[in-house]
Amino acid sequence: MSLDEFALIERIARRTRARADIALGIGDDAALLRPAPEQQLAVTADTLNAGVHFPVESMPADIGWKALAVNLSDLAAMGAAPAWCTLSLSLPQADAAWLDAFADGLFALADASGIAVVGGDTTRGPLSIAITAMGQVPAGQALRRDGARPGDDIWVSGHPGEAAGALRLWQQGRLDVRVAAADAGHERLRQRLQRPTPRLQLGLALRGLAHAAADVSDGLLADLGNIATRSGVAAVVQADAVPLSPALRAALGADAALDCALRGGDDYELCFTAAPERREALETLSSTLALPLTRVGTIAGGRGVRCAGDAGEGRAGGYRHFAE
Repeated sequence: MSLDEFALIERIARRTRARADIALGIGDDAALLRPAPEQQLAVTADTLNAGVHFPVESMPADIGWKALAVNLSDLAAMGAAPAWCTLSLSLPQADAAWLDAFADGLFALADASGIAVVGGDTTRGPLSIAITAMGQVPAGQALRRDGARPGDDIWVSGHPGEAAGALRLWQQGRLDVRVAAADAGHERLRQRLQRPTPRLQLGLALRGLAHAAADVSDGLLADLGNIATRSGVAAVVQADAVPLSPALRAALGADAALDCALRGGDDYELCFTAAPERREALETLSSTLALPLTRVGTIAGGRGVRCAGDAGEGRAGGYRHFAE
């Protein structure tokens, strides 16, 4: 069934809920929101295009989940609590079944994370999803990229490289992103690519513990490089300290797994720096959240990023928009 623009908007609007912090939601020229007192507003935006940011055959529910997840990951990296978002959809055709499945994925994550869809736009064109997400963080407590200090430890959450591993399997014809894989390890990697988990609880808990943070969207070395550049420091990563999941090792072998962990994008883990005195607190936090937090290097004086023990050292990595 094809929908006109207003029917499409109404189909999204009926999935939203009334909230006290939303004075006016979907249906007008703009939303009216009520930020909490003494909070700063964190605003981020991401666009996902078919064939660039997700395989064109991806299931619509997975696309909906991931489109929101990448924005929530940015809020997590700032230590911000999710509040509101807008959704802009470019669709080749307004198909009701596709839209309902897309909304299933998007609202499953929205409801779980406490973010409300408050507006957006629709248009006809190649499949593209643009979300602007807004969160709140107490004034002066936001995590930023420019706070790393010489002597800091470098930490990363989870097991970076799993999403990039799934992408390699898909490119090799060894993984169908549309359905659950028979192999448990391959399925773990597929889920990490198609339905990443934004580390929202970790981001909130890192307020006051971390000096700097970024989410790993373009690759660990690339995103750590952003911290180093913004902070005016050097980052030294120990390759043998980078946590590689058994599923990734089994699927690709140790060398390719490490390359994915260092240079692969789409993980949406958090990379952050903290003083050595915070190690015990971070180990306790790791246990509390049931989320691995691994110390992978140190911040030093100088500039740039170096990975000791990496066979590909010196080779550029990470996702770059507009790169050939």
